[in-house]
Amino acid sequence: MEYHLKLPVSEKEIEKLHAGDIIYLTGKIFTARDETHQLMLKKNINNIPFNPSEMALFYCGPLMKKENNKWLVLSAGPTTSSRMEIFESKFIEKFDVKIIIGKGHMGKKTEKTLSKHKGVYVIFTGGAGALAADKVKEVLDVHWLKELGMTEAAWIFKVKEFGPLVVAIDSHRGSIFKNLKNLT
Repeated sequence: MEYHLKLPVSEKEIEKLHAGDIIYLTGKIFTARDETHQLMLKKNINNIPFNPSEMALFYCGPLMKKENNKWLVLSAGPTTSSRMEIFESKFIEKFDVKIIIGKGHMGKKTEKTLSKHKGVYVIFTGGAGALAADKVKEVLDVHWLKELGMTEAAWIFKVKEFGPLVVAIDSHRGSIFKNLKNLT
């Protein structure tokens, strides 16, 4: 099935999704990689300058350019998701993120937490950073740029029809990775 979703999404919308479905997102997404995860997990939720539960989380270290006092996205390809496995369970529990965008496999711990908290992990094609950048209609904000640098900062993007994204792990513990061997 194919779905065009507006963020934030409801649990009812998430429960309709199944592994292998294609989705496109419109609304706000935020980027977070390793260092951003660590920083956000250490902070009190009231000290986070945006509401992660209203957005999709995108594992991405974008290439940005400031022009006329405005940020532009040059490339926004997904980063390898398996690196986030050590953080993601706690991150989902703390911030109630419903959609996570990345590339590659995620582990059983994330799969279990997505099921418990009604979320999905979706994958974007690796090497398609220009395609992803084209779907970003506006850079709304950036947080922790000085502390973490361009690729690790939390960028807030307004996107339109961001995708195609393949549902890799659904809220029912369905996974496109189930038949692959030697994955944890």
